[in-house]
Amino acid sequence: MKHDTYTLVTDCPDRTGVVAAISKFIADRDGLILEASHYREPVESRSYMRTVFSGMKQRSKNAIESEFAPIAADLNMVWSLWPSDQKCKVLIAVSKQDHCLNSMLHRWNNGTLPIDVVGVVSNHDDNRRLVEWYGLDYYHFPVTKGEKPAQEKKILDLFKDLNAELLVLARYMQILSSEMTASLAGRCINIHHSFLPGFKGARPYYQAHERGVKLIGATSHYVTEDLDEGPIIEQAVERVDHTMDPQRLTEIGNDIESVVLNRAVRWHAEHRVFVNGNRTAVLT
Repeated sequence: MKHDTYTLVTDCPDRTGVVAAISKFIADRDGLILEASHYREPVESRSYMRTVFSGMKQRSKNAIESEFAPIAADLNMVWSLWPSDQKCKVLIAVSKQDHCLNSMLHRWNNGTLPIDVVGVVSNHDDNRRLVEWYGLDYYHFPVTKGEKPAQEKKILDLFKDLNAELLVLARYMQILSSEMTASLAGRCINIHHSFLPGFKGARPYYQAHERGVKLIGATSHYVTEDLDEGPIIEQAVERVDHTMDPQRLTEIGNDIESVVLNRAVRWHAEHRVFVNGNRTAVLT
């Protein structure tokens, strides 16, 4: 299938000529660069580049990939090519709290979040009415004692059956097993209701209140086997003061969580996030 616009994402050791090689490849085929972002990681000297181009209507995705492959090999690139109009298929997981879910579905529904939501899965039935109001399928997979591995398998099977590309944990209050996190490496984003690495685990706003903090925040990160330790994609903070009780901090925090999670999902869907060990570079 031929598309009008493509997004080329490259990651390689930095050297003279990386940007020129990509630009020349596109220009030699009458392509037009619409957007280009480049970052040189100074510690390990790696080159990250995201290039959006059009003008190759006579070439299919396979043809472009075949022609670019020798250049990528010469530069020792890790790379991928995506049709820019192809939206990332997202499965959302949620427990009881609906603020991140509702925010994401609202933005998906009005077209301001460039994803294709293929369904919502939950270990509780609380959000069925909301999800079905948006015309989406709601999958209720309860977590019962001793049956968590089977429940996780249901989620992974659903993820595969729906051809999902990203699992978003929109306040899904279950710790994923090492087997599940390995299966979804680089394809699972979580929102943590704290400014990591501080206040990990449960009830972070109560932890924050006990410490008398003046800033609270939220963190969106890729999920790894180590709880709340995955590469951070986005964070934000809000100023608070001594007059606010834990409930007020929670209310403020809920708003921050929704914003931060939507940003992280958008950047992942637009292929802007480059992972390097436990760190990321986000070319916005």
